[in-house]
This record gives sequence, structure tokens and C-alpha cells, in this order.
Amino acid sequence: MFGTEYYCLVASLKEYALDADTKGFDAPAIRAAILEELSKSDARSVRLLYGYYDCENIAALRAGRSVHNPLGNLTREELEEELKAPRRLPEGVAHVVRAYADPEGEDAETVDTARRFEKSLFGAYYAECAASKCRFLCQWSEFDRTLRNVAAAVTARAAGRAVEEVVVGDDDIVSQLCRSSASDFGLRGELPYVDAVIAAVNDEANLVEKEHKIDRIRWSEASELATFDYFDINAILSYLVRVNIVARWARLDAARGRELFARLLKELDGRELIENKQ
Repeated sequence: MFGTEYYCLVASLKEYALDADTKGFDAPAIRAAILEELSKSDARSVRLLYGYYDCENIAALRAGRSVHNPLGNLTREELEEELKAPRRLPEGVAHVVRAYADPEGEDAETVDTARRFEKSLFGAYYAECAASKCRFLCQWSEFDRTLRNVAAAVTARAAGRAVEEVVVGDDDIVSQLCRSSASDFGLRGELPYVDAVIAAVNDEANLVEKEHKIDRIRWSEASELATFDYFDINAILSYLVRVNIVARWARLDAARGRELFARLLKELDGRELIENKQ
């Protein structure tokens, strides 16, 4: 079954970007404008992509921290209600929230509430993505989880902490991260970016510079996963991942935000050149 093709929407992506000033890059507004044009199933994929930020915000709210990432689907007030009675979260994520809210309840029968809340929460989120019918979302979430796991494992090893405490999921790569003593966890042949992540974490004392190097890996992967997608939901999700990276750096480092903003526009121009040749 073929997915919906969004010819006019994709053609307008550069226009959406040009409407935003990188000093206050309005990623939520771009997302909202795109959601209006999508089918219900594709809109669900977009919302699930942004569900990662909801999980971040839930973890912060539950821990009593005031930080709130505006990229999430739900406001802080809405998440406060979700923590009491989940209705709008993906079912797997809601299941975890209910289990930890009531460790003696029915939901806790299938959730190990002895684990850190964040580990169970993000595990449920990535499981929801893995079950999606959207190819980009499945592949991106697997990459994103693995990238974060590698970075977390390197940090844990350097701090003398148990790797199994910080990684999410239970696949072969997670097993390798937990048991390997090799400098690259024995993953060099399986993950082409593993050396770059390890170097960024181990060799870069500047936290901002470290994050910038890792986000460059994310950007490249987002582009690559949609290399041959031009008008479908995969292309749109790839674009939104990069919009989110621009938004992050617009807040952290204005110069780098402008640099990534220019790169995003250039890549959209490149897509137009490909389209013109068809």
C-alpha cells in the first residue's frame, strides 16, 4: 500500500523555514502548520516522533524539575493531568506512567517498577516507535535509541558506573554495551558512527561542543534515512528532525543555530534540483 504524497507541502517546506527567525526559531509552529496538511495516520507518526520530548518533560515533572522542552506535544499543565490519569499519551507510555503511580495496581503487573522510571518510560516510548508502520519513524527511533545508549555507556564506563543502569532496551547492541570491555564495545563493524560518538564523549571536555558533534551525526542520519523520499511522510519526518536540531542550537548557540539553519535551506534547495531533473 502506497503512502500519501504531499507535493505541495514538501514544496512549501523552505517557505516555512524562511518564515522563522533563528533567534527564536519556532519549531512548534512549523510542526503545527505541517500537521494541518497530513492524513490522520501520518499525523500520528509526527506526534509520536515528538513524543520523545513529552517523555523528557514527564521525567522532569515527576522529578520536580521546572525545565520543560517546548518541542513536546503537551504543555506542562497537560502533562500534570496525564501523570494523574493518562489519556493522551501513547498506550505503552501511559501504561508505564500508571504502573509507577500505583505500584500495587494492575498495570504494575507487567512493568518492573524497581527499575528507574526514566528507563521504563523511554523503553516504552521506543517500543511504540518500533511498532509503527512508518518506515522512517521505526528506523530513526532505533538509531536514536542506539546513539543515546552508546553515549550513555561511554559516560557510565568513564564514571565507573554499571552500563546496564543507563541504557534503554534489550536488543543485541544493548547486550554488547553491557558486557564488552573493548574500547569500541566491539561495535565498530556494526555501527559506522560508534567511533565518532566515543570520541565526542571521551575527547571533548566542552559539553556544548560534544553535543554539537553528536547532533551532526543525528543530522546526517536523518538525511540519509530519507535519501530517496521526496514527497512522503518519511521526507517530512526527516525535515522535522532537522528542524528540531536547528531549534535546539538556536537556543544553545546562536551562531551554530544560523549555520544549521543555512544548511537546512541548502539541503531543501538540493531536493528541488533533484525534482527538476525528474
